[in-house]
Amino acid sequence: MDVEKRVKRNKNPRHGANFISSMLFFYMFPIFWSSWKYGLKEEDLFEPLEEHRSNVVGDKLETEWKKQHRKHKKWALHIALFRVFGLEFMTIGVLTLIKEVGMIIFTPILIGKLVSFFAKGQVVMSDDEAYVYGGLLILCLVVDRLITHPTMMWIMHVAMKLRISCSTLIYRKTLRLSRGALGKTTVGQLVNLLSNDVSKFDQGFVLAHFCWIAPIQTAVGTYFLYKQINVAAFLGVAFLLMFLPLQMWLGKRTSVLRLRTALRTDERVRLMNEIISGIQVIKMYTWEKPFAKLVSLIRKKEIQSIRQHKYLIGLTYSFETFVSRAAIFISLIAYVMMGDSIDAERVFAITSIYNVMRTVITFLFSISISSNAEVNVSIKRMQKFLSYEELPERNVVPPNVVLNGNANIKTTPHVLLKNVSAKWEQESAEYNLKDLNVEIRQSQLFAVIGPVGSGKSSLLNVILKELPVSEGVMDLSGRISFSAQEPWLFSGSVRQNILFGEEMDEERYKHVCKVCALESDFDLLPYGDKTLVGEKGKALSGGQKARVNLARCVYKKADIYLLDDPLSAVDANVGKQLYKECIKGYLSNKICILITHQLQYLKNADRILILKEGNVGGQGTYKELQSSGLDFAKLLEEFQDDENVEKKRVKSRQNSEASEVTLEEADEDSESDDEGPSVEKEKMGSGSITFDTYSSYFRAGGNYFLVTFLIASFIFSQACSNASDYYITYWVNTEQDMSEKNYTQLSPEKEISIRYQVIYEYSAVMIATIILAVFHCIFFFIFFMHASIHLHDNIFSQLLQATMKFFNTNPTGRILNRFSKDLGIIDEYIPLVLFDVLEVGLLLIGTIVLTSIVNPWLLLPAIVLMTLFYFMRVVYLKTSRSVKRIEGVTRSPIFGQMTASMHGLSTIRAFNAEKILIREFDQFQDLHSSAWYLFIASTRAFGFWLDMICIIFISLIIMTLLLLNKDMHGGDMGLIITQYMGLMGSLQWGMRQWSELENQMTSVERILDYTKLENEPERESKALPDNWPRHGKLTFKNLSMRYNPEDAPVLKDLSFTINPGEKIGIVGRTGAGKSSIIVALFQLYPVEGSILIDDVDTTALPLDTLRSKIAIIPQEPVLFSGTMRKNLDPFDEYPDNILWDALEQVELKEVIAEMPSSLSTNISEGGTNFSVGQRQLVCLARAIIRNNRILVLDEATANVDPHTDSLIQKTIRKKFADCTVLTIAHRLHTVMDSNKILVMNAGTMVEFNHPYILLQKDGGILKDMVETTGTSAAKNLRNIAEKSHEETKSK
Repeated sequence: MDVEKRVKRNKNPRHGANFISSMLFFYMFPIFWSSWKYGLKEEDLFEPLEEHRSNVVGDKLETEWKKQHRKHKKWALHIALFRVFGLEFMTIGVLTLIKEVGMIIFTPILIGKLVSFFAKGQVVMSDDEAYVYGGLLILCLVVDRLITHPTMMWIMHVAMKLRISCSTLIYRKTLRLSRGALGKTTVGQLVNLLSNDVSKFDQGFVLAHFCWIAPIQTAVGTYFLYKQINVAAFLGVAFLLMFLPLQMWLGKRTSVLRLRTALRTDERVRLMNEIISGIQVIKMYTWEKPFAKLVSLIRKKEIQSIRQHKYLIGLTYSFETFVSRAAIFISLIAYVMMGDSIDAERVFAITSIYNVMRTVITFLFSISISSNAEVNVSIKRMQKFLSYEELPERNVVPPNVVLNGNANIKTTPHVLLKNVSAKWEQESAEYNLKDLNVEIRQSQLFAVIGPVGSGKSSLLNVILKELPVSEGVMDLSGRISFSAQEPWLFSGSVRQNILFGEEMDEERYKHVCKVCALESDFDLLPYGDKTLVGEKGKALSGGQKARVNLARCVYKKADIYLLDDPLSAVDANVGKQLYKECIKGYLSNKICILITHQLQYLKNADRILILKEGNVGGQGTYKELQSSGLDFAKLLEEFQDDENVEKKRVKSRQNSEASEVTLEEADEDSESDDEGPSVEKEKMGSGSITFDTYSSYFRAGGNYFLVTFLIASFIFSQACSNASDYYITYWVNTEQDMSEKNYTQLSPEKEISIRYQVIYEYSAVMIATIILAVFHCIFFFIFFMHASIHLHDNIFSQLLQATMKFFNTNPTGRILNRFSKDLGIIDEYIPLVLFDVLEVGLLLIGTIVLTSIVNPWLLLPAIVLMTLFYFMRVVYLKTSRSVKRIEGVTRSPIFGQMTASMHGLSTIRAFNAEKILIREFDQFQDLHSSAWYLFIASTRAFGFWLDMICIIFISLIIMTLLLLNKDMHGGDMGLIITQYMGLMGSLQWGMRQWSELENQMTSVERILDYTKLENEPERESKALPDNWPRHGKLTFKNLSMRYNPEDAPVLKDLSFTINPGEKIGIVGRTGAGKSSIIVALFQLYPVEGSILIDDVDTTALPLDTLRSKIAIIPQEPVLFSGTMRKNLDPFDEYPDNILWDALEQVELKEVIAEMPSSLSTNISEGGTNFSVGQRQLVCLARAIIRNNRILVLDEATANVDPHTDSLIQKTIRKKFADCTVLTIAHRLHTVMDSNKILVMNAGTMVEFNHPYILLQKDGGILKDMVETTGTSAAKNLRNIAEKSHEETKSK
């Protein structure tokens, strides 16, 4: 989300090109030349055309959509698209109709006349007339191509604008979705809408017009057939038309299967998004297998739909091979059986009519229907999403605004809630907030406290208008700024994250960074505030993320600041500084609503609101509440001094990971932050696709025998097809010879015998053609379906075994692109393209062989033609492959923008940053559009000039035969012309598909890249003692760990022993290495040295064995969509009573029991239907259920109130009394009764003993940390430590 700069690019070559240049694609020649000489890179892309700009087409469609959505609910998007793009679309349709009907009228007549010139003994046609007919035929072909390619370019251009406008509309809608609507959609669904659904315009919509052109063309063709062969014409056409109902059914069925596939793909992509986002937790819990099973199940269902779809496509493709040949066969047999005789002119006139009709009726018509059906399904899916409920327009009155024209009445910033009730689920009977009365009319610090799930964050969401008010009145005045509970950072520099689209004010910026305690961090970060933070800020520690999040909120000039628990993720000193300098200092003259669990800060708050189960539990000043006698107020009595809290949510890898995501050579004066997460751009292949890539793809489908069998089936099918074409010529020539032999008195019986023998042989060849056509098509799609299945299974298993380094250097959008777009191309698109390449390649070989049999001299020009085509393809491919790769890379940021925006929606809306992000999304789309337009223009230019060369070749052959071969059979001449004319359209299509195959094979290449991921080490299973670990003894021996091999170690030579059942607290300042100890224990990164559990060296154990024996409550609670039961026990190992017991111990039993489906309640994506604190309690319940001998708490109670924290600590002491427990401290009083405290500093162990002993040590770090909490709290902490020490001694 680089909101600061935009690269200036060269003007698009199509801009300003004249009519001739546009028609003949001359404007592409300099690009082909430049690409051939110097290659093509992303920097070489041009500005998009004005009509392609995302904001231009997006605005047009959005205006029309809003207008139509008010009138027509069901077809609003269809009508809006037609109103915006319909005129262009219909003009293209009319031009296509004229071209298709012209071809079916003129070419058969001209071919018939040319063939009749070669009839033996004909004296009707002179040489000059023959040359005229030959010239007219060539002219007809040239005009056909001059209309075909520019209209195809035009419709691809329209399809592209349809895609761009719909993508823009979807993104804009995402930013306006209400919370209720967000519950109905997922990131996976949105990625699928933006990748697969909108691309249906590009893939199939170019053939949309043939669904109505085909019937008109068929009627015209039938009329001209009737003129040639009378009633027999109707039999052949009837056979052709027999397939229309079947194709209509196939189209309809395809539509149903497409929708089913899309829904299942949505589900799989959604699940993949969750897996990638929560991979660290999945690895720690060893949940790879249940997730693999889930993905396998969804993939199986998806494949079932795709497989059925492919069978239908295979059947449709087989029609292309045999239907027109069978129609010609039926027409000729019927004509002869009716007592008529055939001649070359008549036969090749009807052959050319059927050849023109064949593609349209058997292929284009059915593909048009099915692609229109697919586009219709996609538009309906988009319309369904676009119709979701939106948040109401924000109409907060800014302060000092004159109301009703009365200059005396000016508003001041205020927040007024009167009897407000609100609920997240509108159908739910329970309110999340009930009868809330809050009035804030002047600058003050208004603190909100309450237990987990009491509605604190919901209150802020009401003020932000994210949560609609069901009852009561809310009156707001003033600009609002917001700091979310879970820090949201986008892929950009620290500075961009803080500014977030606001103007840069150097003085204000420095002041904000100072009060948010970021100055020292800037010194630590490799490039200061220009350091790239990575996706979701993964290059920063938890505390740094929280402070950047807060700085963004504070930097914005606002009147009301909403701070959702910003002090949870920082240690005591930093927390004190933030509270004093930022909240009480910098924001002192503003309305500041602070949610906090840090009760020691409440003393200085102007007013405090206590929430309990959505109700107001109390409201007033600190002193008023202290003396009120409220239950919750008892907690306040414990915190009468300044501080007693130590909270650190830190991943101590800010330097190690930051180095992964910064430029190797960065100019500190420049904004080196284009790339986001890992700055090195997504790897882009170069050069041609290797043979190994093709080989791997084929091997994924089956063994060498099956590959050989597949190729043989294609060859035999083509041989039969060519044989049936040859038999027409053979039959015509035989009839011509027999008519000449009539003069030699050939008996009628002999004549009939010869004719019937030809008919029987022709029939046998025809039956073989039909059988082989159907068989080889269906077998082909089955084969590549298997390839698709194996490739997905392979890369998914590799992904689950990949190291954490891979996930930290690759953003979710990039990985998802492999599993959505690339896999979609392999599933559905590459097999279609590969089929065309094989078919056209064999058609070319078949044509050359067949015409060479007729006239061997034709082999020479054919070789010249092939050589010329090959060199043209080499030049074209260099451009098209580069452009296609650039297109793939420029597509990823579009998905990245969507996923990042979904995660930070509340923050984006609170900052009114929608316009900035829409502008940025438009820039990503424009860059992609520039690459896409180059791709389609190069494709069309190549196809056009291939056809032109083909026409020149046909012209030379016709003129040569007219001059030199006047004694050849008319049938031979007809065969040559019809074969090469058939090749004309097919060959340029096949060559383009060959190039397209190379381009699309980059998806296979990208997928295969993921089969070579660096995996976590696989270790041999070892015999372990029964019930290991029985005691839970932990020994670290000379342990060191690095996040990157080239970085300095984050843990250095750690050696200590934790005895069975000991409770250990781990403390230390930011970046000390606390979380890294946990990472090392689970061996998420390579470690040096040893970690022994019950004297077994775990560095030699299989990782799943090790990880399954340690329970963890992670720093950031992760819930996965699915049922609550699956979240607690994905292996289904435990009965319900154990799960309920665990929920009861974490005080969630009532919450879950009250839900309609109790344990079967569905968790929404990311667990968003639970508060952060409740999610943390679910993680605790998981640990209780697993009941391991070793438990790790990675700052597990950072997001819960002191009461719940106390409950969790009691639960852990009771439930894990005999277990070894490691706790990363966030509140010192939670670890002061530990058996020992491990104090970390800069990756080394500096103190390790009982807290009471460490507190006696002068100059000790723990002692210093305790003293910073304040006199009273420090005394309280010493008492806890002393009491614990006495208990330990007495045991």
